[in-house]
Amino acid sequence: MSDWLSMTAAELGRGIGAGEIDPVELTWTYLDAIDAHPLRDRIYTVVTRDRALAEAEAARDRARTGLCRSAVDGVPISWKDLFDSAGDATEAGSDLLKGRVPEQDAEVLRVATLMGAVCLGKTHMSELAFSGLGLNPVKETPPCVNDESAVPGGSSSGAAASVAFGLAACGIGSDTGGSVRIPSAWNDLVGLKTTAGRLSLKGVVPLCEKFDTVGPLARSVEDAALYLAALEGGRPADLRGATLRGKRFAVLETVALEDLRGAPERGFARAVTAFEEAGAIVERLQVPELEEAMALSGVLFTAEAYGTWRDVIEANPGAMFDQILERFRAGANYSGPDYVAAWQTLERCRAAWARATAGYDAVLAPTSPILPPDAQRLLEDHDYYVTENLLALRNTRIGNLMGLSVLTLPTGVPSCGIQLMGKPFGEEALLRIGMAAEAALA
Repeated sequence: MSDWLSMTAAELGRGIGAGEIDPVELTWTYLDAIDAHPLRDRIYTVVTRDRALAEAEAARDRARTGLCRSAVDGVPISWKDLFDSAGDATEAGSDLLKGRVPEQDAEVLRVATLMGAVCLGKTHMSELAFSGLGLNPVKETPPCVNDESAVPGGSSSGAAASVAFGLAACGIGSDTGGSVRIPSAWNDLVGLKTTAGRLSLKGVVPLCEKFDTVGPLARSVEDAALYLAALEGGRPADLRGATLRGKRFAVLETVALEDLRGAPERGFARAVTAFEEAGAIVERLQVPELEEAMALSGVLFTAEAYGTWRDVIEANPGAMFDQILERFRAGANYSGPDYVAAWQTLERCRAAWARATAGYDAVLAPTSPILPPDAQRLLEDHDYYVTENLLALRNTRIGNLMGLSVLTLPTGVPSCGIQLMGKPFGEEALLRIGMAAEAALA
């Protein structure tokens, strides 16, 4: 049974469907592993034992009668602590929301439960989801699987740790500027950033609703595809026969290759070579308008974030980690006309991106130009915190600004991922490419 903790969700689902794995025994295996893990309280905010077992028993009944609702019916997963779950504290990593207990599940949690997902509990995250590092001295900072003294990436930090440490088969997180992809990359997982608007945000604590997205942190591309379907109650992408032969990729040279550190550069080069050897055509691409769009990040993200949270923050600013407070308050530096003009410029830049990338199946970039920074130094060195936080999110933010679907894959170099940036609402095509890319990297 201990092998179950390292299997993909798809493998577990097939075992359940074949009658080889009992969902209740599987859920107990995960619950026991969570209870026994020394870092449990740095990963999970709450473990929903009774809910998980009830859902597992229902899944067992369905499996016995051949009525599984999805390919992952009965598989236990975790949820980031910004998805409302009825009767459980949902505080989005912040003492500003201390004691907040919703009465209903978030829409995506409700739908996934109907599709057979078993909810193990809620995971720690960056405060109000406004950091790519995963450092949270207000609540807990989860560990990075490759270096427990380093941050795990954020803001879906506990989601990544729960999967990487074998305490969930998949983690459901959110991504506003990289919050699924950074922790996925730093913990050697697959992460899917969905297109804004594809999955419901009802019952999800917001950061910037124009950019907020929901997505899985998983052990495989197949798992990511299955949980995209489970989150929206649909059919998963058909990944059969996926190949890179003849696919056209562009290595993004604008912004994304600047200031790369050694390991991320090696991981990216290794991945690009593997794709070429698998038959992909790889070219170089520059999109000058992207630099203009990236310069708008301050007004677009911080103005909306502060506009959303200003009254709550200013009623109790002392409850916040000072670095996060400072980042929110930066939103006050922009006016309404600044914000409107920025969105108009961004739409023009998005159109330029669409024209420049139209002939490619995916655009490639390192997921992060840096490795996970040291947690203690981040707490003690303000300048280091600011520099590392901005660098961590720089490459992932491209996908959010351009409104894309994006997949990050582990490159084989620890804590180094490669992003495949697809088309808006092009998740199924992107997942097919990702399936072939995953095989090439293996």
